[in-house]
Amino acid sequence: MSAMAHAIRIGLARGWTDFSLSIRSVQDQVSTAIMPLVTIGYLYYQRDTPVEGTTLMLPAVALPSILAALIVFGLVTGPAFQLAMDREDGTLLRAKCAPHGTTGYVTGQVVYHSLNTVLILVVIMVPSAIVFDAFGARGMDGWITFSWVVWLGLLATMPIGIVIGSVVPSSRATVTWAMLPLMALTVISGIFFPMTRLWEWVQVVAQMFPMYWIGLGLRSAFLPAEAAVIELGGAWRPVETALVLGVWAAAGLSIAPRVVRRMARRQSGAAVAKARDEAAQWGQ
Repeated sequence: MSAMAHAIRIGLARGWTDFSLSIRSVQDQVSTAIMPLVTIGYLYYQRDTPVEGTTLMLPAVALPSILAALIVFGLVTGPAFQLAMDREDGTLLRAKCAPHGTTGYVTGQVVYHSLNTVLILVVIMVPSAIVFDAFGARGMDGWITFSWVVWLGLLATMPIGIVIGSVVPSSRATVTWAMLPLMALTVISGIFFPMTRLWEWVQVVAQMFPMYWIGLGLRSAFLPAEAAVIELGGAWRPVETALVLGVWAAAGLSIAPRVVRRMARRQSGAAVAKARDEAAQWGQ
């Protein structure tokens, strides 16, 4: 077995181990349950609210959009914060010492955050399907669409988090570099209200980023065909969805490894010590 293949195998095992430990942790269980509970509570409170221009209730329309936002937030902020933290505490420096250790480390992070995001989706979707009957409109075709949109969404967004975690000056700065931009995108990407209510230039900006297209793709997976009237152009645009997400995925998968390698080359004991001192001063 080559050193690269061995590093990837170790990364896959590490990612699974981290995920297994996470789901056994009471603290992580509580953290994982909070967002699903808030989401389901909000949707239940709005269960009798109709969506203007359709015969649908708000939970059916809002749920796919919220799932899209959770995918983007989880796969951008999670890797970004974890990578920044591991730079500061020396984890990445230790990984760097092994042959192809950086590759193994990134593989582990991809596995862990992907599984964690899927878990959150399942925790939300199972009770929502029972309470709101939100996933049966398109049958098997809908689930096929759901699968490829989530897969492409993962490939389109996780490299963004990896790049941010590689270039952000500290773990504290991930709030500014990742959270705040994502919150702004959530407002303009049709997550909580139709994009057609926004100015045209805002619509153009939102369509440049994955969040809008993941939301559109998931709505197309679960809503009936007539619900497309609330979308831009009155259509689901699956080809455009696949194209935009594919471009982001290709760009991210090309750029992220280079950025991580460049960052790893700059890691040293002195850099880790400096980061720890800065973190300690921040905590005082």
